[in-house]
Amino acid sequence: MSRFSAIQSALSAQRERLRERVVGGPWSKALFEFVSFGIKQGWACIFGGLLLALILATHLWYPETAALSRYDFLVVAAVAIQVLLIASGLETWEEARIIFVFHVVGSVMEVFKTGAGSWIYPEESFLRVAGVPLFSGFMYAAVGSYLARVWRIFDFRFDRFPPLWLQGLLAAAIYVNFFSHHYTVDIRYGLFLATILIYGRCVVWFRPDETHRPMPLVIGFGLVALFIWFAENLGTLARAWTYPGQETVWKLVSPAKFGSWYLLMIISFVLVALVHGTREGRHAEKPADREPG
Repeated sequence: MSRFSAIQSALSAQRERLRERVVGGPWSKALFEFVSFGIKQGWACIFGGLLLALILATHLWYPETAALSRYDFLVVAAVAIQVLLIASGLETWEEARIIFVFHVVGSVMEVFKTGAGSWIYPEESFLRVAGVPLFSGFMYAAVGSYLARVWRIFDFRFDRFPPLWLQGLLAAAIYVNFFSHHYTVDIRYGLFLATILIYGRCVVWFRPDETHRPMPLVIGFGLVALFIWFAENLGTLARAWTYPGQETVWKLVSPAKFGSWYLLMIISFVLVALVHGTREGRHAEKPADREPG
């Protein structure tokens, strides 16, 4: 048995023992499922949550006279977290590969966007490419880590899953528009409409405890994008990066960025779906095929 499987089995056994002690009726069962949902979400966010905590902590307490710059420390810390997650079996090599792809995709966007003046990194660092500190790529990787982990932890199943080739075309169009709208027409509203047309009928079934629960997939995209926007506000408050207008006094990140994160979620979802969909074919399963627990 792999380390990951052993840890998963141990945690599942502890959960079952706790259920036997506290669940005695429909209300306690509902509460247990709600708490289980929250714990699983936190477990899925472990990489992003630790990275955000480090961004906030270094803003408050990192010494200005340290030999290693704050940004470079964040790079080293992010790599260390990744190594520990893999070594402990809490993250699979497949998920690590997904995170690497997100790091590359995000870093390319960062180089372009900072060059276009969309945002800046106000502090100096040694580990950077084209003026962009390497830790920035890990923030995109955190999104990929979350999606890869939440897919596995909640045992995602889908109804009316769109063809992967169609999702791929949409993701490519979204990624290109992140660059091209600086020079040509911004088609993001058309892309928003396309996400509704492609994913509007799709339902994701997720398992917070024993039973799979349904949710329209586009609502899931929106909720995740909203929480990323919340995290982005904390990141700019900690001056990990700043948008125009935030150079001297912090203010709330524009709600328009929510739309950007929503579209980025599509890219993230498609990359993860290409791995899970082709390997497991879970999108092909029907509601009747689901087993509780």
